[in-house]
Amino acid sequence: MKNKRVTIVDYGIGNLYSVKRAFEVCGADSISISSDPAEILAADRVVLPGVGAFADGMRGLQEHGLDQAICEFAVSGRPLLGICLGMQLLASSSMEFGNHNGLNLIPGQVDAIPAADQDGAAFKIPVIGWHPLQQPAHANWHESILASLTPEQSIYLVHSFHYTPDSQSHLLATYQYGGHDIIAAIKKDNITGLQFHPEKSGNVGLKILADYLKQQPISKTS
Repeated sequence: MKNKRVTIVDYGIGNLYSVKRAFEVCGADSISISSDPAEILAADRVVLPGVGAFADGMRGLQEHGLDQAICEFAVSGRPLLGICLGMQLLASSSMEFGNHNGLNLIPGQVDAIPAADQDGAAFKIPVIGWHPLQQPAHANWHESILASLTPEQSIYLVHSFHYTPDSQSHLLATYQYGGHDIIAAIKKDNITGLQFHPEKSGNVGLKILADYLKQQPISKTS
């Protein structure tokens, strides 16, 4: 895949145009915004953005038939990127305002961020602002869309719930908040999720999106 064509999923709950502008700056060959499952299935690479509640996000995908299209696209091995709520929707389930099923593309659960540090002192939720990324010991950034980064570079986050994948092998990056390790990025094969907003993270975020444009499809045997 030598082209840099991007399809952004429109399911009625997302910061679509700021993501689109960021890809324009990164030199994408073309960028489309679509709520058509057929266009998603035919895309070269798909970005699932989003802000808001998990249940609303899943409802928006299902109402447009986009949940099945995204799952079929993921199986193809082409690059799929979830951003913020879009990352959380990759999970098996979420406990945000009830128990809700997700796309189950990277098994795990979304729960509330602990509202107290390890000594029991309360701190502010939602998390809003800049935090330095940390690289888990086993994580290989070189073969991911974080390839151009080094640990401790800061990204911008706004969230109250966090995603814990079932397998530690799917952890890509974390950050510290109140003494807790919070998941900032996950990866499984051709699927990457970013809890933070690369489109709001300055030059660091643009490097990440530029590396996403370089990703090639992978062969999937299962």
